[in-house]
Formats: sequence, structure tokens, C-alpha cells
Amino acid sequence: MKVSQLRTPAFLLDLDQLDKNIQEVGALAKAGGKQLWPMVKTHKSTYLAQKQAQAGASGFLVGTVDEAESLVAAGLGNIMLAYPYFGEENIARIAALAAKGNLYCSVDSLECAQQYDRIFGEEGLTCQFLLIVDCGLHRLGVPPEGAADLAAKIARLPNSRLCGIGTHPGHVYACASGEGIRPVYEEEEAALRTAYDGITSAGIPLEIVATGSTPTMALESRSSLVTTMRPGNYVFYDAIQMALGVATEEMCALTVLCTVIAKREDGHIIVDCGSKCLGLDKGAHGNVSIVGYGKVIGHPSLVVESLSEEVGKISVNGDQSVAIGDRLRIIPNHSCSSANMTGYLTGVRGDEVVELIPVDIRGNSRKPGC
Repeated sequence: MKVSQLRTPAFLLDLDQLDKNIQEVGALAKAGGKQLWPMVKTHKSTYLAQKQAQAGASGFLVGTVDEAESLVAAGLGNIMLAYPYFGEENIARIAALAAKGNLYCSVDSLECAQQYDRIFGEEGLTCQFLLIVDCGLHRLGVPPEGAADLAAKIARLPNSRLCGIGTHPGHVYACASGEGIRPVYEEEEAALRTAYDGITSAGIPLEIVATGSTPTMALESRSSLVTTMRPGNYVFYDAIQMALGVATEEMCALTVLCTVIAKREDGHIIVDCGSKCLGLDKGAHGNVSIVGYGKVIGHPSLVVESLSEEVGKISVNGDQSVAIGDRLRIIPNHSCSSANMTGYLTGVRGDEVVELIPVDIRGNSRKPGC
């Protein structure tokens, strides 16, 4: 089947580019002597996680317990939880996973750590912890200067072991250009160094120093402190990465195929994909360099100006080459959010449709009420 025969809208995954992205970042981590634990929330697909594992990924960072359960069921048992959890139900599920795989739980409070410790202990398990350090995002994490105090308290818990520290420089996505990436990385590295030195000076050994984002991964690969890289978006890349100078149009593996369904005299065209395909995302932390709601491949003057749920309005800005019935491919601003809006991706090589790839981990509440 040819791409031209597909119904629209369709979520296209360029398998050649996907493979190249996975191989390049795997090689980057290996060259730097780092373990690669990709963030799986980008694609929420056990199929794509298997591809990453085959290319050398040591494990996976997850954003939900559902993601962890799906990976363990698929035989991918090396997992880091990105966020703290609290509550008997959640931690009981996490403990059950720890009995089957190699699980690291991330915390930034003694209250969370104590609950993990108690529930794991009741199951005869030891909880492996990563202490979250705030490196400037100011979302989760202890201040670097206070890390040693909490680390000492966690280290004294009877059913726990502090294995390392972790952080996420998510504020890099607020940078107006690629010039802002290095200062964010330097802030991240300094925070990790302060926390690491404070904790190890107190006699607590740390085997893992984990961090990562796609914009900062090249710098992190050369760090003398970081042991574990945890980028996610690199499998697809997107228009946000393009705005930061991290990716080119050719590197973006995920696109939305759509059809021009109307052409207006006011200089706009209407396409059959809207916010339920592209999303209304302009960067989770704000980014002034993002214009519109995606990049139209091959038509640099076209701007995705507004999105209804199922249709999009594009300003042609003088480009009269696009006609009703034409098909366009749009790179989403944020590919992680866009991929989460479909049950499957259509894998293509050139103009050939090769396979359908299930986005099988996207149900974030598959166990409602229990």
C-alpha cells in the first residue's frame, strides 16, 4: 500500500528516520560511557521500546505506573519511575513490579520514602531509591544544598537503599533559541555536583547520577559526573526541537498526513486535522520561538494558524501552490503529545506503508477504581 492511498488524517512514522534517531543517540551514549534509559512517555509503545532496547538501551524511564506495568509484561524489566507516588494502591502496584524486575523509585520527601519503605517491607522487598534534585525547573526535587540531609534519612530506612540521584532540566524548553541550552546544562550539572558531593561526603555512596532531556543530551554525554542519560523526544523529534536548533526537518520522524478540504479567498486553507491530531501545545514551559501549531513539510511559508478539534486553519502567506485535495505532512510542535492522541502509528519507508505500530501504553487509567 502507498502512503497516497491512506485515509486522512493519519499519523505517519518514518521508520528509516526512526531507526537513525535511535541508533545515533545510542551511539552518543555509548561514546560517552553512559547508560541510556529513554523516557517511554514519548511514544508509549512496547514495540518502539523493544527497538530501543535492541539498540542498546539499558532500561527505561516511565511517567506512569501503567507504563511500567506494560514494559515489565513485555520483558523490559529495568525501570526508573520519574516521579514520586503516594497512596497504598499506587505503591502496592509498584511493589508488585519490583518483585518482577529491577525498579528504581524516585522521591523528594521523607513522607513518600517512608510509605514506600513500609509497603515494600511488608512484601519482603527492598526499595531502590533515586533522590530527585531540583536543577532549576522548580517542579520536583530537593534543593541541591539540602540533598544530603534527606539522603541520610532515606539511607536509615530499614527496607530501602539509596542508589543515586536524578534530575530533569525541563526548563530548557523555555529557551528562545539553542544558545540557551548550554547555560541550562551548566546549571543542571552544578546542581547534581552539589548534591552528589554533599551526599557522598556524608558517607553515602551513589552509583547512579541520572538526568536528561533531548536538547541537553549531547552535553550530558560528555559529563564526568552523569552516569545515566534519560532523553525521550529524540525518537521522533518535533517542531519544538527544530525551534531550539536540536533537530532539522529531515530528522523529524513523526508527521500528521492531512488533506486540504477548503481554500478561502482570505489567504487560508482548511485541512482535515485539528487539535485532536496536532495538539494545542507550544511547549510545556513556554517558548516564544514557536509560531503556529506545527511545521508544514515543503511549505515554509505556511503557518498552522489555529486548530479546531478536527480541522486546522493554515495561512498560506502568498503560497498559491496548494489546492483543494492536496495532501500535506505536518510536524507537530510536541510529538509526545501528538502520538498520545492515536491508537496506532502508520510505519512507512519512503512511499510504502510497512506496518501499523500500536501505541499500546497510552491508556493512563486502565485500572479505574482498583
